[in-house]
This record gives sequence, structure tokens and C-alpha cells, in this order.
Amino acid sequence: MKKIILKLIAIIVITIICLQYNVLAASKSELSADSKETQQKIDDAKEELEGIKTEKSETLQQVEELMSEISQKQNEIDDLDSEIADLNSQIQDAQNKLNEKQENYDKQEKLLEERLVATYEAGETSYLDVLLSSDSLTDLISNYYLVSEITENDLNLMEEIKKEQQEIENAKSTLENSKKELDSSKSEKQAKATQLQETKNQKDAYVAQLNEDEKNTQAQLEQFEQDKRNIQAQLAEIARKEAEQMASSGASNVSNNPSSSGYIRPVAGYSITTGWYGYAGHTGVDFSGAGISGKPVLAVKDGTVVTSTALKNSNGSYRSYGEYIVINHHDGTMTLYAHGAPGSRRVSAGQSVKQGQQIMSVGTTGNSTGYHLHFEVRVNGRPVNPAPYLS
Repeated sequence: MKKIILKLIAIIVITIICLQYNVLAASKSELSADSKETQQKIDDAKEELEGIKTEKSETLQQVEELMSEISQKQNEIDDLDSEIADLNSQIQDAQNKLNEKQENYDKQEKLLEERLVATYEAGETSYLDVLLSSDSLTDLISNYYLVSEITENDLNLMEEIKKEQQEIENAKSTLENSKKELDSSKSEKQAKATQLQETKNQKDAYVAQLNEDEKNTQAQLEQFEQDKRNIQAQLAEIARKEAEQMASSGASNVSNNPSSSGYIRPVAGYSITTGWYGYAGHTGVDFSGAGISGKPVLAVKDGTVVTSTALKNSNGSYRSYGEYIVINHHDGTMTLYAHGAPGSRRVSAGQSVKQGQQIMSVGTTGNSTGYHLHFEVRVNGRPVNPAPYLS
């Protein structure tokens, strides 16, 4: 009897345990389902957040591309301004020459008129009468020479007037063509100015969609573009003055074949990792790679240092190119080296440098996301693709 009771108790306990296990299993299954549902919600939220980030990132990227387009359009307008200034100068020179030729023509014409009046007033007196009135052979020869000179001068005067007339017509034609070209350039400038304003409006619309962090990034990019324009204007003026000096000496300082310009790489042992316009607003090439931090930055060719400075904000932080150097190679080209390590610049403005000489060290100052050298080649102050110069 006792054994039967014990068996019954054992059966009851096992039954209770099984029931509890089933309840626990059901709860666990439900919890697992709930967990999966919760995780799905989390994943969905993450995807939504990532979508927002991607959208914002694309918006900022669009802003950068528009800023690059604005910079390019502004450069085109600057070119047209320069062209207009040159045309105005040419027109003024042409007008001055035209006035001078007209004045000479008027003098010559007046002189010819006076000669004709004098001949008319002489009446029947002819050159033959002058010769026949000679008292001696010596007098005859003298009068003959005088008559010949007068006749030749009259002929020369008529030829000179005819020549002046033709030159005046040519000068007028040149002047009119220059004025037409000037009007065309002004119209083109106006059209580009309209396009520029439209692009700026488009950019402002995108900027309004940015979050605060992205707006700060965009403000830094705006400052970078402004710094680049200031540098470009400075280098263009230096190039212009040097070109004038070279022209006055009859020499040419423009490098027509960049691939044979004799440049070396600015960082030994490293290659270009980001090319010309590898992204919006990138006006050079980047050298980067493992262990590049602190590596010597070398002058790619002999030259004179134009700029050696650091671009900083009012709070002392670096901006734009950060620590940078520009070297004039006196062949129509200049090279720019940017984002150098803090305080690593070894040369000063006005200093002569030799090819291969260390000018600073690789860093990441300014608008930089990692250690690298940003390298540019500039012609007439404007950046051009550096790759052909380094082949």
C-alpha cells in the first residue's frame, strides 16, 4: 500500500513538473517571439535612422557639388572680367592710335591743300618757267634740283595721305571688332552671373535641409572655398607680374609640355591615392598610405617660396589648407603643398629652394580627415591636373 501511495505521489509530482515545464516553454516561446518582434522594431528604427543619415549625407554632398560648381562659374566670370578689362584697354589704345593717325592725316591734308592753293595762285608759272629763268648753268642745276625736290615732296605727301587714310580705316575696323567682342563678353558675363545666382539659390535650398553638424561642415567648406579664391587671386597676380617681366625681356615662361617639366614626387615612396577632382572641390591630388605621418615633404623642383603659412580660425584651430606652402618654379607653374604637420614648415616666403629639399612634414591640419599630403600645380594662379607633371 505504501508503495502504491509513493507511486501516486511520484506521478503527481512528475505531472506538475511537466505542466510547469510546458508553461515555461510556452512563456519562453512567447518571449522569444516578443524578442524577435522587438529586435525587428529596433532594426527597422536603425534602418530608418540610417536612411535619414544617408539622405542628409547626400544632401551635404549635393551642397559640396554645388559649391564646386559655384567656384567654377565664379572663375569663368573672373576670366571674363579679365577679358573685358583687356578689351577695354585694347579699345582705348586703338582709339588713341586712331586719334593720332587722324591728326596726322588732317595735317598732311592741310599741307596738300596749301600746296594746291600755292600752285593755283602762281597762275601760268610752271616748273619750266623756273628752269628757263635760270641765269647760269649753276643756277639751272640749282633750280632743277629745287623743282625735283618739290615734285617728289608733293608725290610723297600724296602717298602719305593715302597711306594714312588706309591705316585709319583699318584702325576703325579693329576698334569696331573689339567693341563687338566686348559687348559679346559682357553679354556672356551677364548670362553666367544669372546662372551663378541660380546655382547659389539652389545651394541655399539644400543648406536649409542640413542638420546643425552638417551646417557647421558646410560653413567650413564655404570658408575653404573663400580661402582658395584668395590664394588664387594672390598667385594670379604674382604670375601676371612675372609674365609681364618675361614678356618685356622677350622670353616665354609658360610650360607648354607639363610631362617634361622635371618634377619629382613630393613624398618619396608614396603614390597618388586621390586624383584630380576625385571629389567635389578637390583641386589637386593626395599622397597617402601606411606610415606617411611625419614623412618629409619635398620641393618637386627648384624655385622660390611664395607662401609659407598656416590658415587658422580666430580660436586658433586650423582651417582649409592648414599648414601650407607655395613654390614658384619660374616656368609658368607654381606648386602648393597642404595639411602639413603643426609647426613643421622649414622654409619662409622669398627663400630659394632646391629640388628634393624638405620643406615640411606630412600632417593632417585644416580640412583633412587623415594624414596625407595635398599637392597642387597651378598655372596663372589656377589649379590644373598635377598628374602629367609627375609622370
